[in-house]
Amino acid sequence: MTTLPDYQALLRVALEEARLGLAEGGIPIGAALFAHDGTLLGRGHNRRVQENDPSVHAETDAFRKAGRQRDYRSTIMVTTLAPCWYCCGLVRQFGIGTVVVGESQNFAGGLHWLRENGVRVIELNSRECVALLADYIRDHPEVWHEDIGEAPSC
Repeated sequence: MTTLPDYQALLRVALEEARLGLAEGGIPIGAALFAHDGTLLGRGHNRRVQENDPSVHAETDAFRKAGRQRDYRSTIMVTTLAPCWYCCGLVRQFGIGTVVVGESQNFAGGLHWLRENGVRVIELNSRECVALLADYIRDHPEVWHEDIGEAPSC
C-alpha cells in the first residue's frame, strides 16, 4: 500500500516561500517541487518584481532550483495559487504528474486544461492562501494585473 504525502505539510513549504516573496517586496506566490514520497527537490517564489524578470514565476523558480531530474512523472508541484498558462505549460512539457494547489479563487489558471491532459490536480482551498493573495491584489492591483498579463481596468 502506497502512503500519500501530507499535502497540507507540502503546502506549508510553498506558503513559506510566498511569505518570503512578500517580505522581499514581491507577489506572494510560492511553490515547491517534491518527489512522490514527499522529499523536497526545490522550492521558490515569484520573483518577477525583485529580479525585473517576467519569467520568474513561483513554479519556474522551484523547478529550476530542483535541478535536473531523470523523470518528472512521479513528482508533485505544490503551489499556493493555481498555475497560469505559462506554468501549466511547464507542468505539461516535463510531465509533472501531480499539481497540488493552495487556492484557485483569486485566479483559476489552467487547472481544467491540466486535468483534461491527465495531470492529477488536488485543490486544497486554503483560506490562508486566499487571504494572502487577496490582500496583495487589493493593495497592488497594477502589479497583479501585470503578473497575469491583463491590462488594468480603467
